[in-house]
Formats: sequence, C-alpha cells, structure tokens
Amino acid sequence: MELLGGRTAADFLRDYWQKKPLVIRQAFPDFQCPVSADELAGLACEEGVESRLVIEKDDGKPWQMHNGPFSAERFSELPEHDWTLLVQGLDHWVPEIADLLEHFRFVPNWRLDDIMASYAPKGGSVGPHFDQYDVFLLQAEGHRRWTFGGHCDHTSPRVEGTPLRILSSWEGEETVTLAPGDMLYLPPGVGHHGVAEDDCITLSIGFRAPTVDDLLTGFTDFLCSQSDAGDHLNDPDLQVQDNPGTIAPGVIDRLEAVIHRKLSDRRQLSLWFGQYATAPKSMDIVVPSDEPIAPEVLRDLIQEGAQLRWNEGSRFAWYDLGEESALFVDGEQYLLKGDAKPLAPLICAGARIDMEALAALAGDPAISGLLSHLYNHGSVYFE
Repeated sequence: MELLGGRTAADFLRDYWQKKPLVIRQAFPDFQCPVSADELAGLACEEGVESRLVIEKDDGKPWQMHNGPFSAERFSELPEHDWTLLVQGLDHWVPEIADLLEHFRFVPNWRLDDIMASYAPKGGSVGPHFDQYDVFLLQAEGHRRWTFGGHCDHTSPRVEGTPLRILSSWEGEETVTLAPGDMLYLPPGVGHHGVAEDDCITLSIGFRAPTVDDLLTGFTDFLCSQSDAGDHLNDPDLQVQDNPGTIAPGVIDRLEAVIHRKLSDRRQLSLWFGQYATAPKSMDIVVPSDEPIAPEVLRDLIQEGAQLRWNEGSRFAWYDLGEESALFVDGEQYLLKGDAKPLAPLICAGARIDMEALAALAGDPAISGLLSHLYNHGSVYFE
C-alpha cells in the first residue's frame, strides 16, 4: 500500500490503471539508487546492452539520438547540460534493479517489459512526448521536474527534423518535482515532459501491451507451423455453376468453417500466447550455464536450502488447462500433470522461488529433471 500511496493494488487498478496519472510521494522511502551515473555509462559501452544518447541541440538540429555501444571518450565530448543517457533493460544486468519488480507483481508477469534508466545532468530531457504503454517513473537520484497531462495520439503535431516523436504544441496540465523515492504513474497516451533539475537518475518501469497486428500475425504464423497446415481445401460436393466466374456461397462457408475452427481452438491459443508472451527481450543474457547440473545434484541443493531465482532476463508465466498446467519459460512450454501441476504456479509467483515449497516437490524425478533443464538453459540460477 505504501508503494501506491496508501492505496491497495485493487483500488489502484480500478481507479488509475490506464485511466489517469498518479503522483506517489515516497513510494520507496529513503531510496538509494543501486547504480551510479558512471556505472550506467560503463554499461552503455558494452556490447549487448541497448543504450541511447539524446542531445537536445546537436549541430543545430533538435533532439538528436545516437545509439550505443559508446566509447568512453564519447562521454567526455558531451556538453555540460541538456543531454540524456538511456540504458534499456537495466533489470537484465543488475539484480538489485530486478528486485524492484517484485513490488509490481500486482500486474501480471507477461505485461512487464523492463526497467530503463535515464541519467541526465541539469536541463537534460528527451522532450515532450507520449508512450503507448503504462509506466511508473521512479526518481532514483537527484530531482526531475515533470509536466504531464492531456491525451495524445498519432495525430498530435510533432517537431520536424528529429528521429524522436517530440510533441510540438503540447501543454501539460500539471507540474511536479520528484525527489528520490517519489514516483509518477502514467497511463498510455498521456503527454509528459521530464527535465532534470540537477544530476539525476530516473528508473522507468514499463509495461507492454501487444498490438492487434502482432497478435494476429504471431498466432497465424504459429498455426501455419502446425502439421496440418499443408492440408488442402476440398470440395467433394462440387456442382456445375451457371457462371464459372462465380465464387459460390458454399466456398465462403467452407473457408469460414476452417478459419473459425482454427481460431476457436482455445488450447492452441493459450499455448501460443504463453510462448509469445514469455519470449525473452534479450537472448544475450539468457544463455546456457557454463557448468551444467545433474537433476540429483540440483535436488540435493534445494533440499539443503540453496536459493533458486530467475535469470534477470527471463520471463515466467503459466496457464491452467484443467488436467494440465502449462508452464512457459523464455518462449518454451512445459506441460505438467498430476503431482507436477503445482510447480507451475509456484515457480511463476516471484523471482525468488519459495524454496520450502519447492523442496516438497523436488523429490519427484520429473520435477528435478525439469528444474535442472531450466538451470542448464540459463533461466534460473542459485543465488
């Protein structure tokens, strides 16, 4: 309740989620940022880390963006103010940042995108803009002044001459300054503009929502990969037509029946979506273990109380199929039956798995085999 300004998660979801902004003072009291500006700059020099520099006035051009990785010398060439460093997926690389996500489990795992860090000296900003996703903006260090409000969409006027979607004639409705531990929630489509008042770091906890185009394309591609996708449309009751150029209503009826049958297969839809929704954002961090572990060794470590946790870049979800539980990890599916069914909700509940509950299940060879597979694949590790 402290995280949401004294509101319960249910109250927040009912009154604010995808409805209106919310300023939460001291959502994280006495917050200390787990990373420094220098460490963010170091990450931005690494291959495999998505990073960007946004400079407000770059050779006379407005709001120019440069993609990393950067050289260390690049940072010494920057102006004293009016620029921003963005490091995407910071939770994938810093376990202490990933731990922040445990406070946001009132939103389903599959909706989570990642945590982005924004460092800026005084005056630094990425310009007035809007996003198509929900975001919590946690002030981690320094102070940032936010102006926000008003609904924006693809028709909103933009600044020309920049690769960024900067709003050109937007005026916000409210202005606040956030100190460390303060947080601002913004629904999709709400215009906002944050400006650093001193050297500051802001952490953006972003939540994704797939587009209808992504859903249709992804599911139909999945259906086309099934073994019966090569079957032909047949017409054993074909009859002579008055005009051979006519597409008879019966043809459309058969097409509709085929497509409806495929699209109404709830099991197929749930299995596809679980894989789709848990596909890792970065395959650079979900890599096989250097030292594979045997099921019996993993079982013994669990019985001894070793703490198992998710890889910071992994995604976990599950779906109840009735007699089976479908576990989805990093784009793969695992169907669990009988005594193994409880493993799915247990392992998906949070990044640090309840080891006492897991120890009660790990004696099953099938379960210890699956857990060792996830370990060897790089989806979990011992802390």
